[in-house]
Amino acid sequence: MPIQRLNHAVLYVRDVARSVAFYRDALGFDVIEGGDVFAGAAFLRADGSTNDHDLGLFQIGAEAGPSAAGRTTVGLYHLAWEVDTLAELQRIEARLIELGALVGSSDHSTTKALYAKDPDGLEFEVSWLVPAQLLTDEIRSKRNEIHRLDLSAEIDRFGAHTRGGVGVSIS
Repeated sequence: MPIQRLNHAVLYVRDVARSVAFYRDALGFDVIEGGDVFAGAAFLRADGSTNDHDLGLFQIGAEAGPSAAGRTTVGLYHLAWEVDTLAELQRIEARLIELGALVGSSDHSTTKALYAKDPDGLEFEVSWLVPAQLLTDEIRSKRNEIHRLDLSAEIDRFGAHTRGGVGVSIS
């Protein structure tokens, strides 16, 4: 049986309450029902998710150094969360800007992506995938290119409420 999808991610953070507040405010995650931030750990679920949890957070304390992954050590670069519509991507973009967390955006042809950092400097991506039925030969031919994301133009092109592809949107 092949791997189907990522079920959840677990991050080490300096302050679990601060990280819970950030992921709640930025992406709409919530502490799982009946769960509390306890003993320096929290388990969160994305709105509409059927997973037990989508994100685990484990506190290691304020004295923890910054992640050196990708600069001086190997390690995870980022996680990517999918949204269903470009309208939702636009809403999250505005929220990430408001929180001072947005660090970039890219048009990967088949994927429209925002990049942000959490309070500990851990990077994540929020993306919308072009649905398979809307992929053209032109879009497919540019999938290995990276361009500046013009979210308004993409909304004009694909529609604000067009449901994106799930996972890899290549038919």
